[in-house]
Amino acid sequence: MPRTRGRAPDGGRDGALSQELIVGAAVALLDTHGERGFTLRLLAADLRTGPGALYWRVSSKDELVALAADRVLGDALAEAPHPDDADGRAGLRALAVAVYDALDRHPWAASHVTAPATLPHTLRLFDRIGTLVARTGLPAGRQFATASALFSYTTGVSAQIIAPAVTVGATTDRDTFLAQTAERWAWLDPADHPFLTRTTADLRDHDDRDQFTTGLDLLLTGLDATARPRPPEV
Repeated sequence: MPRTRGRAPDGGRDGALSQELIVGAAVALLDTHGERGFTLRLLAADLRTGPGALYWRVSSKDELVALAADRVLGDALAEAPHPDDADGRAGLRALAVAVYDALDRHPWAASHVTAPATLPHTLRLFDRIGTLVARTGLPAGRQFATASALFSYTTGVSAQIIAPAVTVGATTDRDTFLAQTAERWAWLDPADHPFLTRTTADLRDHDDRDQFTTGLDLLLTGLDATARPRPPEV
């Protein structure tokens, strides 16, 4: 919500206590305490200020967590190759993996990076994906839908893979959770669940990042096939 201009609270720290500083401190505290343990009071103590000074810059904890998650995306964009330095497919893969890795380092952020893109770095991510999609040679009429699908996969599937670990981690570790789930799968009726009952070991031992890149490569292979000019009909 826009703020009216005027004197900042707490002794006029408007210049010193910038939103950038607040968001950076919030990222560090969220990494340490998780979203449940993070409070504006904790942040105010870390910044040696009062809660009123924080509310001058952000309206609520929810807004601040969203801005912090957007900052995580900004770090991913900085790590990925610039669109001018990569071809379409390779650039898309490197960008998507950079986003996944950034969210994996900051798992609290995963569920807060979703469509539609509205925050600054989320908008930049969508725009960069679209720029790289256009570079593949895909017809212009298919570029928005394809960029949207890749954006949704990159952010949404990352959240589906990473975010549950935050909840699970509060009660049990990932390996134990997967082993318990695989055991439940093993007790299913093979006649009703033929695939699940024969892939219990894959569930128990799978790598989350490999799961993400497998789906990503399937999407990019489909993009290649769509963008590639078809041979003329004889």
